[in-house]
Amino acid sequence: MSDHVVIALDAMGGDRAPKVVVEGAAIARKSIPNARFLMFGDEAKLAPLLAEHAALAGVTTVRHTEKQIRNEDKPSAAIKSGRESSMRLAIDAVRDGEADCVVSAGNTGALMAIAKFVLKTLPGIDRPAIASVFPTISGESVMLDLGANVQCDANNLVQFAVMGEVFARTVLGLKQPTIGLLNIGVEDLKGNEEVREAAGILRGSDLPIAFKGFVEGDDIASGKVDVIVTDGFTGNVALKTAEGTVHFCTSLLKRAFASSLISRLGYLLARRAISQLRSTMDPRRYNGAMLLGLNGIVVKSHGGADSVGFASAVEVAADMVVHGFQSKISDDFERLKGTQEPDRSAAAL
Repeated sequence: MSDHVVIALDAMGGDRAPKVVVEGAAIARKSIPNARFLMFGDEAKLAPLLAEHAALAGVTTVRHTEKQIRNEDKPSAAIKSGRESSMRLAIDAVRDGEADCVVSAGNTGALMAIAKFVLKTLPGIDRPAIASVFPTISGESVMLDLGANVQCDANNLVQFAVMGEVFARTVLGLKQPTIGLLNIGVEDLKGNEEVREAAGILRGSDLPIAFKGFVEGDDIASGKVDVIVTDGFTGNVALKTAEGTVHFCTSLLKRAFASSLISRLGYLLARRAISQLRSTMDPRRYNGAMLLGLNGIVVKSHGGADSVGFASAVEVAADMVVHGFQSKISDDFERLKGTQEPDRSAAAL
């Protein structure tokens, strides 16, 4: 591996691009001192922003393009007409070996479609999945799929489990991550056929993974398992529900502490604890959804993220590179393929 990490950035993707992209890269560079950046976007807009961050400018190369993928663009149209867009050129850089990873805050559907079209999927993977890190009572967990695949069969879910396990082991640093399939109950007979079949495959696999069976929605934040596997429809609903719950609880706390003089005094006494809670629940810390299963590292930042949130997405991408995520996931899928191949000698008897 090179002594530095080259990160391609879609500088024009996101609600507040390119300002947030440049500022986020400047923040990320402090925690990734060996990072180098390829920024794809309008040079006339990027140059004055980079001039405000001399250290970042010294490790950044700008590739000029005035074209960009809009939020309203359909994925199919983005593939056909977006060949010179900042998003497409950034992904091309990973394909061509110029960059180790790519980060974009642009159109999610277009990013997934273009990345799959350009990079293809890894051997043994039928569909890429969107994964993200969640805070839990005991630490952090990873959940997938969060919206890329509305309908999934059993093999898709098994593949998601393997991808999530590798991410938790290599990036989160867990020695043997535990895996659970999200279901409507923990009993073996609960759930649809796809979920039950996936559970059977994971239980019978020779892969050294710790499959714990089914988990329910209230287990997501408990830390019961390290990897939560589900289809994209259910995962996206769970994600949006969690985000809404955080905003709801935050609003209630603000209202409660502002309700009276005694409440304000209580806030002053509990300020340190509240600050810790705010830090733990800060969605910017967990910004950066990984598009797992592609033949290249692609990370999606929330379109409305600020510079701190975008920096988190950049750091996620760099971590995946540093920890050799791609090679490790390929190794695990090769082993999974071996466990699923029929014994031909026995079949011939």
